[in-house]
Amino acid sequence: MADLFLYVAAFLLFNLAIGAVRVLQGPTQADRMMAAQLFGTNGVAIILLLIPNLKMHSLIDIALVYALLALVAALAFVKRVWYEPSKEQDD
Repeated sequence: MADLFLYVAAFLLFNLAIGAVRVLQGPTQADRMMAAQLFGTNGVAIILLLIPNLKMHSLIDIALVYALLALVAALAFVKRVWYEPSKEQDD
C-alpha cells in the first residue's frame, strides 16, 4: 500500500510540473491563480501521501498550514482583482 502512495505522489508531482506551465503562460490572471491553487491542493495531497512512508506524523500539521496559506492566497487574489465600484462613481 505504501508503494501505491508513492506512485500517486509521483503522479501529483508531475501534475505540479504541468501546472507550472500554466502559471508561466497564463493567459489570464485567473488561470494563473487557479494553477497556484493547484499547487496548494497538490502540495497538501503529496505531504499527506508521504506520511506513511516517512513515518513523520507531524507532517499533518504542516499540511494544514499549507492548506490555510493556499486559502489566504485565494482570498487575497479575489480581494485584489474583483472589486465593486464605489457608489460615488455611480452618482
